[in-house]
This record gives sequence, structure tokens and C-alpha cells, in this order.
Amino acid sequence: MTDNDSVLAAAHAWRGEPMAIATVVSTWGSAPRPKGSHMLVHADGRFEGSVSGGCVETDILQTAADVIAGAPFQLKRYGVADAAAWEVGLPCGGEIAVMVQPVSAHGFDPELFDRVTEAREDGRSLTVTTDLATGHSLLRPQETGEVFVNRYDPPRRLLIVGAVQIAQSLVGLARTLGMRAVVIDPRARFLTPERFPDTTLDDRWPDEAIAAYKPGPATAVITLSHDTKIDDPALIEALRHPTTYVGALGSKRSHAARRERLAEAGVPTHDIDRIDGPVGLPIGAVGPSEIALSIAAATVRAFHDHD
Repeated sequence: MTDNDSVLAAAHAWRGEPMAIATVVSTWGSAPRPKGSHMLVHADGRFEGSVSGGCVETDILQTAADVIAGAPFQLKRYGVADAAAWEVGLPCGGEIAVMVQPVSAHGFDPELFDRVTEAREDGRSLTVTTDLATGHSLLRPQETGEVFVNRYDPPRRLLIVGAVQIAQSLVGLARTLGMRAVVIDPRARFLTPERFPDTTLDDRWPDEAIAAYKPGPATAVITLSHDTKIDDPALIEALRHPTTYVGALGSKRSHAARRERLAEAGVPTHDIDRIDGPVGLPIGAVGPSEIALSIAAATVRAFHDHD
């Protein structure tokens, strides 16, 4: 559940009102949305999230309305071979199975939204198990019958060290990609709300800040400051943790020098090898925005490789 923040926000905003939730429970071929994707539907027709990117949403909305009105839980399958492929199928050629549950004690209990939110804020994963015969979701394992197990991981975080121009573009891309960005820089003139509106800013020294965030499998750390006094401590601290992706801006020559400095500081070679330097995918990037794009792409690839 890497991109369902809007679903959780809607669930809390619509608390106590009639709702249904649709969930992708299996995929085959070029399915447009991954397993575990949600679409939350309000009784008045409003919805948040997506289960197919638009291919089958109209049919899901009708099914959700029926479930809200009292129809039983439903498990539906869609594929390119459906009679009305462009209306209720997947013209991309994939297939998906989607369950539609009432948001209720006998379907997807509203309290589960709270438990998922709490776990994500605490940096913990949470598993919800659904009986595919009854559509009843529980936190505890269900050992009989066919079940769907959905793991809700903590939100992906991007710790950006260095409040430079590339960071300004990278923050916007991270937000679009569902990552929670934090910009870390002890230089007050660089780290201002005017340069980084609606962004979490941290003015501690980067090693202290990164240690406090306890980076793990859901975290990437990128150093951009070009100041070794700022970047090197950040890298050393990031490599002390199971950080999924650690990237450092700079040329091949500057990265070679960086490797020497970190080795002299006592960082093991196998940890230094974890650094992606120069950071980003080789897309021939020119200018801050394109460099930020290459970094965002490399970060996404690293997260997917880890999954």
C-alpha cells in the first residue's frame, strides 16, 4: 500500500458514513494496478483511489453501490476477453480480481483504517487477512478456506541532505510518487519554508537527523550539498542502517575521492559499495529538474528491487 494515503485520508474524513472498499486481490499479465491497491467508495458516489487506472472503475462503482445498499460481498474478475472489454475489461491485456466489501464490522471494519494508520506512522508493517468466502477482514490470521493477505508497509521516506536547487525539484517528485520527503541542512539560509513550502525541514547536523529517523527498508537517503562536512557524516550514518537506497551527488572522480575518505573514516568496503554514486539513473540529465528526475527514478527502482 505505497500510494493509498488518499484512501486512508478519505476513510477518516468519511468516518461513520456508508462506504464500500474495493481491493485488487490478484493480478495476471500487464495489470495496471498492483495487488493490494484500494478504491474507497462513499454512498453518495465520491471515491478515492483506484483498482485499475480507469478501466473497470465504472463497474466497481456500481458494485460498491450495491454492496453499500446491502448486497453481499463480491469477488469480481476482469480481463481483455470480457464482452465489453473497453468498458468493464482490461484492454491492456492483463487480468485482475477485485473484492468489494462493505466498510462495516462484518466486512472491512472501520477500526482497521485506524490500525493501519497507526502502524504506518510508527514505521511498522501491518497485515490484514480477508476470508474470500465471506469478505470478512481481520488482523489475526485466518487458517481455514481461501484468504487474501494484504501487508501495509510504512510510507516510503526520502531523506534529502542539502537544501539545494535539485532538492527543490526532488521534493515535488517525491510527493507525486507518494514518498514523504524530509530536507536536512544545518545551513539556515538554504533551509527556508519559502524555498521548500509544505515540506518537513530539519536543521540538525545530518548524522544526528538521520540517526533520529532510523532509516530502514522504507527509506532512501540522498546527499546533494557538495559539502563534505555535511554529506560525509550523512552517508556514514545512513550506511549504519538497513537503508534501502543511499545515493550521493557528484562526478565519478569526486565519488572516488569520497570512497577514500569514507574508508579512512572506518566505513567497511561492502558498505561503501552500497552508495550509488554518481546518484541517479543515466538518462543524460541536464539541469536540476532532470537530475532530480534521474534520482527519483533510481530511488523507485531501488524500492521495487527491495520489495
